[in-house]
Amino acid sequence: MAAPHSASAVDRSAASVSRWGQLFLGVACMVAASNIQYSWTLFVPEILKVHDFSRAALQTAFTLFVIVQTWSTPAVGHFIDRHGPRPLVLFGGVMTALGWILNGYATSLSGFYVGAIIGGLGVGAVYATAVNNALKLFPEKRGLAAGLTAGGYGSGTVLTIIPIANMLKSSGYQSTFLNFGLLIGVAICACAWFLRMPSAADVPKSAKVVQSGRDYTVGEALRTPVFWLLLLMFTGVVTGGLMVTAQLSLMARDLGVEKTNVSLFFVSMAALPFALMLDRIMNGLSRPVFGWISDNIGRERTMCLAFTIEGLGVLALGWFGSNPTAFVFLSGMVFLAWGEVYSLFSATAADTFGTKHIGKIYGALYCAKGIAAILVPFGNVLMEATGTWRSVLYSMAAMDLLAAAAALLILRPMLRRHHAQNASSVGYGAAAAPARSVTVG
Repeated sequence: MAAPHSASAVDRSAASVSRWGQLFLGVACMVAASNIQYSWTLFVPEILKVHDFSRAALQTAFTLFVIVQTWSTPAVGHFIDRHGPRPLVLFGGVMTALGWILNGYATSLSGFYVGAIIGGLGVGAVYATAVNNALKLFPEKRGLAAGLTAGGYGSGTVLTIIPIANMLKSSGYQSTFLNFGLLIGVAICACAWFLRMPSAADVPKSAKVVQSGRDYTVGEALRTPVFWLLLLMFTGVVTGGLMVTAQLSLMARDLGVEKTNVSLFFVSMAALPFALMLDRIMNGLSRPVFGWISDNIGRERTMCLAFTIEGLGVLALGWFGSNPTAFVFLSGMVFLAWGEVYSLFSATAADTFGTKHIGKIYGALYCAKGIAAILVPFGNVLMEATGTWRSVLYSMAAMDLLAAAAALLILRPMLRRHHAQNASSVGYGAAAAPARSVTVG
């Protein structure tokens, strides 16, 4: 009797190694793909030096990128179910590189817009596929797995911020786009070759949080009030982070702290690159950390905690941002409490609607980022109309704090009713019993 038990243990161990390997490949793809979004703020001032564009007009390229990246994900989810992750990520790697290369050759706003659209298609394919795999592979650690994957995207530019900034100074934005675009495309395609669809043997069944007893189709999910509340909250919270991501260089310049030397955490450098480096670290760290917290205390409680911290951090940035040290520290605090949206909402969607069609369902929910991106250029308009970034930051903080309240007061009881209806309709109450009521009760 010992031999079968031993073989079973070996099988479980091999499956665990396999799924962690797949997760690592997804994270690596996300790290490479992230540069096109999170390095954009470095390129904006250099592009404006060469071309007579308005800030708002150039930032429309950022908006187009985010819209295409997010709004293409439901279609990507459809193809993942049909063809698996490898061809989708290979496509993403090629398109991401092409987006960078087109930006390198662009001499007009329309050129940057086309580059943004192509790059958005590529990053959308990489992002949706990596998150889809993570959610399916780790039902018992869904927040952590989604957080690690999204964290790769959030902190992927930590190692490239300084090289990109140096190349921008020495070679200009054109060469920087071309060289890094080719490097990133090759890295994504190399990792993509080893990706595969999760198998039933890879995936354990246990989880600490209550999860749906059936798999919703995307049409069924869209007919639930939970989906639309999640979409509204996601949009409100992600708007602020996108504005800071796109405008941080301009904020630093307008606040007069861009080149001021700052010493913090035993590191000394100019405020802007210091803030960018710290922000990427915090952005990436927040996703697995808050994801892990949500696996243990529930998604809604974690949302309330994180969104409150972000809202207070944004308010403090508006009050004290003209101080170089405060600018660096508070921008890091904002990103620490913002990046987790990509682990919390994806994990909540999988808990609520099942994983069979999660690629399409989370793709539809992820469109919130595209909706939020439409608001990014209005940040410039509002700042120019009022003459201060405080008006923008206060608006962002209000959305964060409203979402924090909604997580406990509206989402929590709504999810309780949602899971109760599932339990009564499909009779999975016995299966759900071992799970703690941290998510819905």
